Amino acid sequence: MKICISSLGKEKTSMMDERFGRCQYFFIVDTKTNEQKVLVNKGLTATQGAGIAAGQQVVDEKVDVLITGYVGPNAMKVLQGSDVKIYKGKGLEVQKEIEEFEKENLDEIKNAGPAHFGMKNQ
Repeated sequence: MKICISSLGKEKTSMMDERFGRCQYFFIVDTKTNEQKVLVNKGLTATQGAGIAAGQQVVDEKVDVLITGYVGPNAMKVLQGSDVKIYKGKGLEVQKEIEEFEKENLDEIKNAGPAHFGMKNQ
């Protein structure tokens, strides 16, 4: 299973980023192989369509699960269209978010949050 966490940094000790479309990085872990990958979010610098760009980037990585804070309506459409399960993180370090998911302590996000969440946080 591939798990993606929106992250403020490139390490497992980095904090989860509450933003999805405008997060800095995607930290991806394959739980079968323990392979780790960190990608710069293409949506971070987008003038518009950040959620769509970020969502497509996650889909292209064949991610099964996304852990983040908020997902806007456009990103939600892209992610749900590809059967990516989305979970509400707790604002912890990347590694701790993965552990919380594995313990089934995270709630699934089924509805989009507000559009443009995080624009003021850049």
